[in-house]
Amino acid sequence: MEEGKYYRTELGTLQGGILSPILANIYLHYILDLWFERIVKRRTIGFAQLVRYADDFIIFFQSAKEAEAFGKDLRDRLGKFGLRIAEDKSRIIKFGRYPWLKAQKQCNRIATFDFLGFTHYCDKTRRGKFKLGRKTSKAKFRQKMKTMNQWLKDVRNLVELKLW
Repeated sequence: MEEGKYYRTELGTLQGGILSPILANIYLHYILDLWFERIVKRRTIGFAQLVRYADDFIIFFQSAKEAEAFGKDLRDRLGKFGLRIAEDKSRIIKFGRYPWLKAQKQCNRIATFDFLGFTHYCDKTRRGKFKLGRKTSKAKFRQKMKTMNQWLKDVRNLVELKLW
């Protein structure tokens, strides 16, 4: 429905409907999750892991060379099924314990990444060991603050004070 009028369609599901995310998860399970576990992970020499939530995912590789090769394979794989990667949101970064240790020795900062509304960064414990740090993404925080400020503007004059 658009602007109160019903339009019959032959393809797709309703955007924002209940069925759309369920079908997307089933589709991605077969074309991404199983492919990664059964084929890609077995070909890699080092550590490799896929973390996916709905259509957002992060893939970790121990080797930069394997990560770059996977990027090309992933584009080909998704292209076969009519999907594509959002290039503006995709990148390969060095992240984790070893890049962090190297960056600390050279007094450099290591890259961060946003996933599911959080910014993930390399941090250290009180004893100086590596740990993964998470904080609310600046973009998400700004968006929520804007929404809250608008709500406050809308309700600030609704309450009548009765002083007796």
